[in-house]
Formats: sequence, structure tokens, C-alpha cells
Amino acid sequence: MTNVRRIWRHLLMPHWKVRQTFPRKALQAIERAIAAGEGNAIGQLCFVVEGALNWAGLLNGLTARERAIEVFAQQRVWDTEHNNGVLIYLLLADRSVEIVADRGIHRKVGEQEWDAVCRQMEAAFRRREYEAGVIAGVESIARHLQQHFPARSIGKNELSDKPVIL
Repeated sequence: MTNVRRIWRHLLMPHWKVRQTFPRKALQAIERAIAAGEGNAIGQLCFVVEGALNWAGLLNGLTARERAIEVFAQQRVWDTEHNNGVLIYLLLADRSVEIVADRGIHRKVGEQEWDAVCRQMEAAFRRREYEAGVIAGVESIARHLQQHFPARSIGKNELSDKPVIL
């Protein structure tokens, strides 16, 4: 059975709420954090925030994890030279964070570490510290990328550092 409360949360999530939660200044700070995090690694980070799911997704019971996997493919996070792209996906209506990591980095870090980063970010979001929560998550992931994929020279930036709002 479809969760009626969840449907209402999604239906009542206006697009402007995402912009209110992540104003231009916050998005710029997140973009700088991503660039800095990638500066010492050859790994790639992508941050995507989506206010709410569409009707079809809601009626089909699409989970935040399933949507994150779709977004991972749509944003081509999987398409990096070393298979070390990492997506941070925030579904604002659910206040749910999902990390989807390509096989190169996931094999070295593992699900427990990604889950710990998600819980850390969700705790910050409960305190309404959205910008700080995302930046802390980016910094945590950057440490993993630097440990497992350190930069040997200036590499190319395969994914845009700019946060994506869907």
C-alpha cells in the first residue's frame, strides 16, 4: 500500500522550497567544497538535490535509493575514467540522503562507510543545517577519494562541480 503521508509530503513540496533551502550562496559554497575535495584526488563528486518525486514515482513506490540510482545514470556519474564517481543525492521531501558510488571506489570503501556519511548528513539536516551537512558529506567522501585515488598530477575534471537541482 502506498504511504499517504509520503505522497502528501511530496505533493506539498514546492520547487521554490529547494531554492530556499539551498540559496545561491549555499550552492556556491558546496561547489567550492566539491572542487577542493577533488583537488587532491582523481575521483569525481556530484551533488544532486531533488525536491520531490513525480506522480509516477510516488504511485510506483519509488524509493530514494532507487531514484538515486536513476540519477546516477542520468548524470553519467558512472562515466569516469577510473570508475570512481560518487553521487550524493538528497530527496528533500523525504529528507533522505543516498550515496551511489561507482564500482572502483565502492570496492575500496564499502556500504558501511557510505551509510555513515549519509547518517551524518541527515543528522545535520534535522538541525536544518543543510549547507554545512552537505559540505561535511563532501569532505568525508573527498577523504576516501584522496586515500584511494590520490592525485598524481592535475587531472581533468570529468564531472561538473556545480550542484544540480532537479
